Amino acid sequence: MDGHATAVAGLADVSDLTPYIRSEPDGERSLNMLVDGMHCAGCQNRIEKRLRQMPGVVVGRVNLTARRLALRWKPEDVRAEAIRDAVEALGFRLVPYDPEKLSSANEETRRALLRAMAVAGFAAANIMLLSVAVWAGKVQDMDPTTRSLMHWLSALIAIPAVAYAGRPFFRSALTALKARALNMDVPISLAVLLAMGVSLVETIQEAPDVYFDSATALLFFLLIGRFLEQTARGRARSAVEHLLALNATAVMVLCDDGVRRTLAPEAIGPGMRVFVPVGGRVPVDGCVVEGTSDIDTSLITGESVPRMASPGSRIYAGAMNLSGALTVEVAAAGQDTLLAEIARLLEAAEQRRARYVEIAARIVRIYAPAVHILSAATFLYWFLLGGAGWQTALLYAVAVLIVTCPCALALAVPVVQVVAANRLFRKGVLVKSGSALERLATVDAIVFDKTGTVTVGQPDLVRDGAWTDSDLRAAAGLAASSLHPLARALAAAVPDVHPADGVEEVPGHGLLLKTPEGEVRLGRGGWAGGAPSGSAALELWFARPGQPAIRFEMTDRLRPDAAETIRALIARGFSVELLSGDRAAAVAPVATALGIERWRADCTPADKIARLEALTVEGRRPCMVGDGLNDAPALAAAMASISPSTAADISQTAADVVFQGDDLAPVVETIRVARMANRLVRQNFALAFGYNSITIPIAMAGLVTPLIAAVAMSTSSLVVIGNALRLGWQTRR
Repeated sequence: MDGHATAVAGLADVSDLTPYIRSEPDGERSLNMLVDGMHCAGCQNRIEKRLRQMPGVVVGRVNLTARRLALRWKPEDVRAEAIRDAVEALGFRLVPYDPEKLSSANEETRRALLRAMAVAGFAAANIMLLSVAVWAGKVQDMDPTTRSLMHWLSALIAIPAVAYAGRPFFRSALTALKARALNMDVPISLAVLLAMGVSLVETIQEAPDVYFDSATALLFFLLIGRFLEQTARGRARSAVEHLLALNATAVMVLCDDGVRRTLAPEAIGPGMRVFVPVGGRVPVDGCVVEGTSDIDTSLITGESVPRMASPGSRIYAGAMNLSGALTVEVAAAGQDTLLAEIARLLEAAEQRRARYVEIAARIVRIYAPAVHILSAATFLYWFLLGGAGWQTALLYAVAVLIVTCPCALALAVPVVQVVAANRLFRKGVLVKSGSALERLATVDAIVFDKTGTVTVGQPDLVRDGAWTDSDLRAAAGLAASSLHPLARALAAAVPDVHPADGVEEVPGHGLLLKTPEGEVRLGRGGWAGGAPSGSAALELWFARPGQPAIRFEMTDRLRPDAAETIRALIARGFSVELLSGDRAAAVAPVATALGIERWRADCTPADKIARLEALTVEGRRPCMVGDGLNDAPALAAAMASISPSTAADISQTAADVVFQGDDLAPVVETIRVARMANRLVRQNFALAFGYNSITIPIAMAGLVTPLIAAVAMSTSSLVVIGNALRLGWQTRR
């Protein structure tokens, strides 16, 4: 059960990779594989470095969070099996990427880590009780026989507990050693095993001191960190999976004989015709050949007003069919759709961001060798030159291994994040990414989406005096029969509205009610007897026989404190921009009302990523604030990202921070807390390195026993935690 081995235990090895290889238009081949046994940035770097050395490999990118290896190669230069063998020679196992099985298997890994943590905690607590009795006996003349009994009882508890709870570290260390490499788990495993071995020898020889408590307590604290790490990565991994799930449902295909058949998405090809029912999500990219309907594309484009789709209209996977059944001729399906392209943009953006996610990974290449060298040097000095026996020299070496355990260094960032996240949670802000606060503390440019971000994302009826309550009630009776967002907003304006009987929905136009006096219509201006205003306002026209048409105007109102929040950000020196997939006529008045000078409309997901990259080239560090599906790649590509709780599931998954409520002020508060947390993190690193600079020389000098080393290591952790708690006090003040 190393970092990930248990998680993929249910996935079998595959000798023939052909069914999983995808042919690209340029003749290259691509393949996605799951990396078993990878759990740190060092593993990621080793794999990518090896792939860069292979001729013919065009892309070899590892997503540390998802354990996913994305390969692209030239088939004339290298075979897929050769690439797999090269990676497996490093000590990893490659299996086909299966998100569904991976998700359930990772949950089992979390449960296994929890069981190991419980065993280590139980053992550490009970052994510590026995150790306290032994320590007390040193000043109360405990009989040597009684002391020996206490040591044997400790050994009986510690040996099976360490054998069970230490497996995540032992297996990981063994995998690294087999590949002739070192990782962070090698010194940890050595320290635990040597402490256990020395303690067992000392117990047999009835020596006064043993160190079973140090070994079990060390495992317990490290397992807590491994469990929290696994939990955080499991949450972050699902962004692309949620997105592709929108397009993973069965597709209803219209066959030449008129029969409707349900096929899996991967069985759909260009030229086929699919049926999209009312209320269903469009499963493919294609062209409408039959039917008329209103299509909600807000998740794809961010446009707030549904578009009319009729024969000849182009529609995309992920859009919602609102009012009429459609027959669509397939132009692209599966991995070729716009939805899949957004998923690829999202994954690529996440990978770019992952380069600076883990601070500890920056020193992983030098930490493990340095610890082993120092420990070995200590043993050799005392055994060969210091005149000590091998047992004493080994105890000094074990003390060096324990005292250099990176607990304080490992806690320097997470404990501050926990305190800051708890503070923000009480303010209705959920911090989802482990490195979010670190990155938010450095941002200097804020890029907002419009619909659902600086606005509430829901049309509201404007009471402009152009109609009476009687007019509104009559129109709401028709509107209550529709799923169209404007109709729903109109119906919501009348609390006790009663839907009219006999209302027909004319796809792409509006609602129709036939009465003895004539037709009553509610819908688009040209169809309902009105003239569209041509402005950015959302509108419905209501026409009754013998009466002039009435215009109901809707507006997507700003969040209550949006203007105040924008002013506060500008006053603090942030550069603020507005990027939207909506029309320019709808974006311009919002930008003006908020005082945002730089804005852009009709943005595609790629446009938003391009703008963020341009800001980065300019030396800026942008934070993206958005809510739509089209914002997901930009949320992942930005230095940091924030999303409201009303956002699409995929956007909330891709974002680092999610805030609740109608106010936009949490954006300012989150950045403020992040900057305070960043200062405390730097202080904690200084404390951790200061601890090592003092304790390592003392341990190498033979002035520290393994037990004192464990106490010193724990004390350094407590100091780091205490410093982090200051964040809670400061934010409360």
